[in-house]
Amino acid sequence: MRTIPMTTTALVCLLTAAALTGCGGGDGAAEKSAADLLDEANDTMRALRSVTVDMSNTPANDRNGTVTMRLKTDLKNRCTAKTTWAENGSLEQIRIGETDYVRPDKTYLENWSGRQVADVRPKQWAKVPAADAQPGDGLAACTWTFESFGKAKKGAATHVGDLDAIAVHVTDKADNEGTYTFYVATEGKPYLLRTVYKGGGNVTTTSFSGFDEPLEVRPPAAGQVLDKADVGQ
Repeated sequence: MRTIPMTTTALVCLLTAAALTGCGGGDGAAEKSAADLLDEANDTMRALRSVTVDMSNTPANDRNGTVTMRLKTDLKNRCTAKTTWAENGSLEQIRIGETDYVRPDKTYLENWSGRQVADVRPKQWAKVPAADAQPGDGLAACTWTFESFGKAKKGAATHVGDLDAIAVHVTDKADNEGTYTFYVATEGKPYLLRTVYKGGGNVTTTSFSGFDEPLEVRPPAAGQVLDKADVGQ
């Protein structure tokens, strides 16, 4: 019987059990459909215990209208967020269960009230029920929905930061002008690294990082908090 020599690559894979990380038969991402890539990414993201989300929305014809947000969350009911409007100040938030601690800056207060704020206490937080939050007020929810829809088409291999990724382009009949591009990690776990939405005159970029990193969310010091319950309505 003739002995077939083992290639160096096969030997390395055998001795290091590297088949578990891709030695077994080529680029796994290249073999998967666009829909499968998104399904795996969404499943991976839903299983997270914590994540950092950085989002930026820029109107195509108004750079001064850019809004950014950084959210660190357990994806349940504990998170911190800071939302910044290019010309309208910023709003910090800590959410712990049913309670929000909110701290606006001077510019935000002046734009919201329509008058100059002469005495702003920069370390003062307002304690309010999380149930009081309304859409459009700049407050974030700790939860995040990971799902895809529409028609998916696989794009090119690329990099997001230092990580290898593949782009997946998605269009939906309900949004004739809008397109989504999802960037899915192709090394390690198939995390969703970034999404870019273009449509309606806006460009929205959302990046994800800090996967399952320890998350400490604590209330501000009691001396820095003004409780809504103590203020006359």
